[in-house]
Amino acid sequence: MKTKTSDSVEDYLKTIYDLTQNYGLATTSKIAEVLEVTPASVSGMIKKLASLQPALVVYRKHRGVILTPSGNKIALEIIRHHRLLELFLKESLGFSWDEVDEEADRLEHVISEEMEERIAQTLGDPVFDPHGDPIPTKDLLMPDHFFVCLNELRPGQGAIIRRVRDTDPDLLRYLSGKGVIPDARLIVIGYSHFDENIELKLNACEESVVLGPKITRQIFVEVLPDE
Repeated sequence: MKTKTSDSVEDYLKTIYDLTQNYGLATTSKIAEVLEVTPASVSGMIKKLASLQPALVVYRKHRGVILTPSGNKIALEIIRHHRLLELFLKESLGFSWDEVDEEADRLEHVISEEMEERIAQTLGDPVFDPHGDPIPTKDLLMPDHFFVCLNELRPGQGAIIRRVRDTDPDLLRYLSGKGVIPDARLIVIGYSHFDENIELKLNACEESVVLGPKITRQIFVEVLPDE
């Protein structure tokens, strides 16, 4: 059963979870940037969350904000809602993958547990959302996924795209136009040590694509064995 918390609290907990998973650290300044609020507002909310019984977060100097087990559970509940909604919007309602994040943000706080379960059943209990992000299970366990960041690959290596971070709709539209989408196969044909640009071919197309590190760090792949 979903824990009753405000939309604002859920947004904070989800953001802290995502920042910790993606960057290893959730600082007050980064939380403020993601949520588009002032650092002072973040500090006030963190103090509030830390003072609740049970506490939802712990703040440690130089280590940022850390979720407690209670805070982590709520974060995973809302993340499950969000990612199931994203997939439902895409697969059942025809939204594109660059549109679903904003819509899911609005709906994630209000759907019932019954609706969540029906969406999951309709979609066949999926493991990943449209961007390749893992969907927490009904028991709020995050599926294991061992993907490699695209910027770690070098010429001659082949891979399948499994995940693209969904924080920037413009980036998603750009990548979609280039064919850089989940399940696309690629082979790296060039790498520049000077600017870290990677040149690759997708799905055996003749035309290559060059991506800079700002983009390749947002893409995660399953590396294929050498043939």
